[in-house]
Amino acid sequence: MLLRKGQVCLPGPEGPIPARRPSGGDYDVFDILDQLAPRYPFLYLADLDGLEENDPQVEYIQELSREMPMWVDSGVRRSDQAIDIIVAGAQKVVLSSAYLRSPRELQRAWRLTTEIAFEVETLDGKLEKSDAQWTSDDPAEVVGVARQVGITDVVVSPRETGPDWPLISRIAQGGPTWVDGTFDPGDVRRLAESGAAGGIFHIDRILASMDAP
Repeated sequence: MLLRKGQVCLPGPEGPIPARRPSGGDYDVFDILDQLAPRYPFLYLADLDGLEENDPQVEYIQELSREMPMWVDSGVRRSDQAIDIIVAGAQKVVLSSAYLRSPRELQRAWRLTTEIAFEVETLDGKLEKSDAQWTSDDPAEVVGVARQVGITDVVVSPRETGPDWPLISRIAQGGPTWVDGTFDPGDVRRLAESGAAGGIFHIDRILASMDAP
């Protein structure tokens, strides 16, 4: 789920846009969690304030984490920011190659908390990275570095393209691997064939069901 300043968003052609009811009103995030909590093991929260402005929505994370377990991606840049997300109530903090400054920061974060999932963003099969200190463009190689640190759960997030299933299969051989980004629930068969642990999808279908007569 995408959240900006407490408002639920959906992917748009030029970035996330506010989700609106057909009547024109906003969705209540707690109503959405009431729908999700009985059906899914955790909520994957993309904290757009953290991702875009380096200003995580800590108060919302505190409140929402009381409703269901959450993995939170707030665009952590430095290791000390990771513990703030865990203290706020996240089950796991997601550290991404696209935001975290270096593999060294990953090691430092692991010393502070082991409740970490590592995300690799990919574009055309190559790693999207925040800094040249991520020396490899091979997502599987970078995942190997993360797993050597001790992290098990990995999120593969392809951008602008569909999932690279051979790459996901390679990564899944090393441990629990989740598919985000352009994953569609219709890909469940391929998800199972790849050996991935699960898929993370946008909540537009949940919103549609809430608006159904």
